[in-house]
Order: sequence, then structure tokens, then C-alpha cells
Amino acid sequence: MSRETRIGVDVGGTFTDVALLTPENELVTAKVPSTDDQSVGVVRGFEKACDEAEIEPSDVDVFTHAMTVSVNALLEENGAKTALVTTEGFRDVLEIGRQARPDLYDVTADKPTPLVPRRRRFEVTERATIDGIETAVDESEVRSIAENIRASDAESVAVSLLHAYQHPENEQTVADVLREELDVPVSASHEVLAEFREYERTSTTVVDAYVTPAIDAYLGRLEERAAEMDVPVPQIMQANGGIAPASTVREHAVTTTMSGPAAGVVGAAETATSDDLDGLVTFDMGGTSSDVSLVRDGEVERTTDAEINERPIKTPMVDVNTVGAGGGSIAWVDAGNALRVGPRSSGASPGPACYGRGGTEPTVTDANVVLGYIGGSSALGGELSLDVDAAHDALANLADEAGLDGALAAARGVYRVANANMTRAIRAVTVERGHDPREFGLVAFGGAGPMHAAALAESLDVGTVVVPRACGVLSAYGLLAADQKHDSVRTLRSPLAETSVESVEAAYDELESDVLADVQRTDAATVQRAADLRYDGQSFELTVPVDETFDADVVEARFHEAHENAYGYRLTDPVELVNVRSTAVVERGELGVTYRGTGEAKKDTRSAFFDGEFHETPVYEREGLGEGATVEGPAILEQNESTVVVPPTWTGTVRADGTLVMTAGGDGE
Repeated sequence: MSRETRIGVDVGGTFTDVALLTPENELVTAKVPSTDDQSVGVVRGFEKACDEAEIEPSDVDVFTHAMTVSVNALLEENGAKTALVTTEGFRDVLEIGRQARPDLYDVTADKPTPLVPRRRRFEVTERATIDGIETAVDESEVRSIAENIRASDAESVAVSLLHAYQHPENEQTVADVLREELDVPVSASHEVLAEFREYERTSTTVVDAYVTPAIDAYLGRLEERAAEMDVPVPQIMQANGGIAPASTVREHAVTTTMSGPAAGVVGAAETATSDDLDGLVTFDMGGTSSDVSLVRDGEVERTTDAEINERPIKTPMVDVNTVGAGGGSIAWVDAGNALRVGPRSSGASPGPACYGRGGTEPTVTDANVVLGYIGGSSALGGELSLDVDAAHDALANLADEAGLDGALAAARGVYRVANANMTRAIRAVTVERGHDPREFGLVAFGGAGPMHAAALAESLDVGTVVVPRACGVLSAYGLLAADQKHDSVRTLRSPLAETSVESVEAAYDELESDVLADVQRTDAATVQRAADLRYDGQSFELTVPVDETFDADVVEARFHEAHENAYGYRLTDPVELVNVRSTAVVERGELGVTYRGTGEAKKDTRSAFFDGEFHETPVYEREGLGEGATVEGPAILEQNESTVVVPPTWTGTVRADGTLVMTAGGDGE
């Protein structure tokens, strides 16, 4: 079958991952170290994959990309110098936030420092209510504010006026004048998030302004490099699990905040569906962190209630729970002599001690080397040989500091602590939300995920672990499969029983125009509707799907069911409509990847630690395992980008697409 050549490149904290699909449905993967300027690593990975596929970069038809530029700016707090323009009297909304404290019982706990300091927050005389504009903006006052912003050396501006989600006229005037007067990006809240709740709307708009210069500069460099290679302008993965043109993303930078993790969840949903499970828990363990999410009924779970570095972001995004436990996470001993893992990471350079690049601090990867799960014959990314002695030395030093009996004891401790951190993350998206993890399968990916997956599954009584063929670069693989998506929202607060169908349909018509304006091929797009509802008096909403024609009775029934599923009960109280939402989707279709195992899988044996003792464990080349091949644990399966550990009592079977299905105490599929 002749098709287009697609390539997906995902930048992580330690490695840059690449997946390339040829017109013959052959999958080629690659992994290279990430670079300070992420575009450099992207080009290197792009060229490496093309070399392995024996094609020229110019042969690529579609280039899709996920990156960490915006989330890094938030985590490291090194984004643009941002100014905020808001309604007179509301200058401190961003700093006051909500009454919730970071730690309820810690009287010394501090809220995060606002991204915009008070000296760069400016007030404008205006007033709107939910009924309309009461005091119009004076353009001359806005021009005066522009002068003050210019003098503050601000690199971007956020505009968030009171009730602009309902009546944006004043805010539009302010944004227009500032764009005319200033040579910096201006983010307006009614364009970023036309939704009520002043603090969250202001915070989201400020985040957009804060990361826009970095995203714009990065994508500009990447587009230049793409032009030099004669490859297409990249499509960018958004936090909502869909892709968008680079030009669109540069105007809505906040949509990229969870770009990479979203791509991984999409890849997991693409490769690991199962009819005999309630859903899938996706577990992505990379070099710096581990990301956990859910897939139910084949759909990726999304949220509009997320925080990054304690800053609320209300744009739709894949619902991901992140913990600072990755392969490169550094193990250390705290003041109470307890062993801890992360969140500090060794990164790509120098990396774990076993990389042989000068790193001396013990990491989770070093612990896996000492336990025998990774051996001297392993090659990460197909090019990085491991220094086993350096890993033992690092863990021995940790053992001395912690008072443990040698490197093995320290490695066992690091492995258990890291697994405990990740188990808590999985419980947060399952048990704490009313889901029984025993009814789910665990999809393991990332460079380190498949080494820990079976141990995590055992601790949660999960009986099935799915390891996709491209598990080491699954976020990059997800980029090949991701649909194009564009979201829009409007607040339309009204008791559901009194809601005018005409007003709701008019709002949906406006939203549909908004989302289709961002779609490249409107003839291929479908528009999905949803609504946020709550019981009268509640302060939170649940999102339910809405049919092509709005029917209040149907929507109410769906809300009652959703509330009961989420919280275990339903009420007879009146239901309130809060927001209406639309999403335009352009599907890309199934990938249909071809897999051919060579049948020459057995490499050697290695002493690996299971159940309190070392076992002589067979080591397989994973790509050598053909369809239907069965592997009895203990076993280790190696591939360039990842290593799979099959413990004793577990069995793995290879599916037609190369996916490995591991089952506890029984046969695989």
C-alpha cells in the first residue's frame, strides 16, 4: 500500500525520540540525546531515523513534533518578562488566587511567586458585568499604560479584564491598542479562555503570555532548520492530545504545555486497546519523570482543571499525573537517613553514572544495572554503551551514606522507592477517582517504563501489562497517529431547566466557526459538542457529551450518570449549565504498521535479581521475536530504546503488530 512518509519527533528531558513510518508501513525508530537548543537534537534525530530508513529527509511528507519548551519555562520559571493589564481594583487577583493553601496544615507554606511581579501589573479604568459594558475603555489611558509597559522592559503582555468572557468589547479594545503600540506579543483572555472564574482565566492568560516568546522563537528556529533540510513545516502536538499547525500554536502557546506526555498517551491508546479490560492505565517512565494517565472506552481522558508548578491552566489537556521519578532520577539520603529518589535528575549530560560521561551520582538506571536488568551488552539508543563498574561504584557510595550493606542493597532500595512513587501516581488516577485498577491493563513505555511495569502491576493486583513495540519512543509514535484537534469554550451559565435551546445552539454555532477556522481541511473535520454542568450550589463541574441538537433532558441524564460514576451518588437538586464546548477533529486513520520478527531472538544470559536472589536469566533481542512467540519469565527483552523485564511467574506473548502482552501467572494473548 503506497502512503505518505510520516515522522514524529518528541523531545524529552534526557532523550529526543523519533518514529518514522514509510509508505510500505515499515516502522523505524531512533533515539538521540536531547540538546540545550531542542531544535538541534530534533534535526539529529530526524537525520538518524532517515539514515536508518535509507531515505532522504526531503522524502518525508508529514513532520509532527512534541516538545518541552513551554513546560520547561514554567518549571524553571525562566519564561518571558510578562506584564498584566487588568480592571482597576483587580491588580492582585493573580497573587491572591484562591483560599486553598498548598499544604493545609503547614502555617509556613508559601504560595508560588506570581509569574508577573506587582510592578508589571497595570490597572485600566473600565467595568463590565455579566449584563454588559458599564464603563467603556478610554484609548488614551491604554496608550499611557503602553508607555509604562514599554518602560518596564516587558517581553509580552497578558490582558484579563473583569467579565471579558461574556462581554469582551473592552478587552478587545485594550488588546488592539497594545498590539498597535507595542512590539511584543499580547494575549487576551477572551481569545485564550472565554470562561468564567477570574483567577483561573487570568492565570491561564498569563501562562500563555509567559511562554509565547519562547515557543515563537523555538518554532522559528525549527522551521528554519526544516527549510534547510527541505522537509515540511512541523505540525505540533498540543496538550489536548491533538496536533495543530505551527502557525496556530505560535498564536496559542499555552496549548503546548503538556505536549510530550499527551503524545505518549495517544500512542498508548493507538497500540494497546483490549476488549476484555475496562480501560488502560498508561505509564510513561522517561529519564526525568513518570507520567500516568487513563484511557477508557478507547478515549483518552482529558481535563480542564490542571496545574503546572502550582499555576492553574484551564485549557483542555490530556489528564496526566506526573511524579519526579525517571531513569535519570538521583537517589539520595535525607536528614532522617531515609532513602529518597528524585525529583532532581542527572539529565542527558552527564547522565547516570553508567553512561560513562562523568556522572557520579546514583540514579534509578544505575540501580537497574546493579540488579542485572540492564547489562554491559545493552546499548541505549543503539549507540551508548554502559559502564557497569561506574554504576556499582555510585550505588556503593550511596550504601555507605545510607548505612546499607553494599551496592546491591542500595539498588534494591532505590528500585523499591522509585516503584512506590509511581504506584502512588497510578492510585491517584484510579483508586482516588473511583476506578478499580484490577480491571485495567497497564501500558508501559518510555525508556525505563517496561523495566518497572510488572513490579508495579503486582503491587496493584493488575494482571495484564502491555508493552508496545515502539515502547521506548511511544510519544514519537503517538505523533504519527494523532488527529488534528482544536478546542473552544464559552461560559453560558443558566439553570438547565430554564435554558433556551436557541441561545445554546447560537453559542455552539459560534464555537463551531471558531474551531473550524483553525482547521486546514474543513471538509474532513467533524465537530464534537460537550457541556459543563453542576448541581445548583456546587463549585465544580463535570463535562458530558452533547448531541448534534441540544436536548436538555438528555444532557441532564448524562450529567446525573457522570456524577454518580465520579462520586458514587446523584442528587435531585436542580442542574446548572455552566459552559459549552466544541472540538473540531480531523482524523488521520489507523497506522497499520507492519511487523516482522526475525526468529533469531536469544542473545545470551545474564544474572538478574528477582525475589530476593539472582537468577540466570535469558536475554532476548526483542525485534527477533516473531508473531505468537511466547517468553516465560524470568527473561529480559532488549531493544535499542528500551528494555523489558519479565519477572518469574509472568508470561509474555507477541501480537501481530509486535506488541508484547505480559500476564501474571498465566499465558499471554
